[in-house]
Amino acid sequence: MLLLYFGAEWLVKGSSELALSFGIRPIVIGLTVVAFGTSAPELVISVVSSLQGKSMIAVGNVVGSNICNIGLVLGLAALFKPIVSQRSVVRQDIPIMLGISLYLLLISFGSTLGRFEGATLFGGLLVYLYFNYFSAVKLQPETAAEGASSGSDLNGEESNRSGVGQILLIIIGIAAVVGGAQIVVDCAEKIMKIFGVSEKFIGLTMVAFGTSLPELATSVVAAIRKEMDISLGNLIGSNVFNIMGVLGAAALIKPIQIPGGFVQSGLLIDYLVMIFISALPWFMLRKDLTISRADGAVLLSCYGGYIFYLILKL
Repeated sequence: MLLLYFGAEWLVKGSSELALSFGIRPIVIGLTVVAFGTSAPELVISVVSSLQGKSMIAVGNVVGSNICNIGLVLGLAALFKPIVSQRSVVRQDIPIMLGISLYLLLISFGSTLGRFEGATLFGGLLVYLYFNYFSAVKLQPETAAEGASSGSDLNGEESNRSGVGQILLIIIGIAAVVGGAQIVVDCAEKIMKIFGVSEKFIGLTMVAFGTSLPELATSVVAAIRKEMDISLGNLIGSNVFNIMGVLGAAALIKPIQIPGGFVQSGLLIDYLVMIFISALPWFMLRKDLTISRADGAVLLSCYGGYIFYLILKL
């Protein structure tokens, strides 16, 4: 937990300073560098699980993490501090996340994510990265001017770190949150195996929660530090990377088979829950671009209801 907290603190601070130094919008940093860094546990665990033939952990980890990121993490972050976002999040970032989620639902009906499906997912990730790079370059002069006028980092604090120092702080932060999450995941898996629950349940709950701990720590710290764009961008970007990067890479390395069939295994319900919870922030942000504390409570209630449903199915 100490690794998670301090790692998140360093990651958010380094990212916000880097965004200012290069004149890049914080939302872009959150959607890419922070999001992909905090999704490293999902990548490692899903790829290893796929190679070991534990496909339900690989898929359940991604689906469960995406549900956890929005329901639990965003809900908690909003409870700490209402999250104010930009119009672009409503117009493009959340719709992209939802479109990718629907595409995953479509290709999963065959109960197999083969190398072709993996290639389309991973190729989509490259397009997504280019899209964000183009967005960053397009708006760079405007953001750089704003940063120059303030002469401080995004919290109003003076920053004397060089670009190399900021990047080093981000790397150390990512290493700390990933390492801390891995310790929690290892312990959680051992505890759950003692109780003899199913592979799918472990993937959707304890492993998903454990691999979402970096996002949880980073987003809550970002919200406390009033880095709202990094907080929200981290979660949206992580969900996009989980589907396209994590499942795409895992399927490219070894096709993912869903034992018992996609519908029969109950994964269809989990997918639909993921899409529903992912759509909630879009409705919440449409009016005033704010996810309030009441909205955070709604997200947490949805996540709690989903966990209760999984327990009832045991």
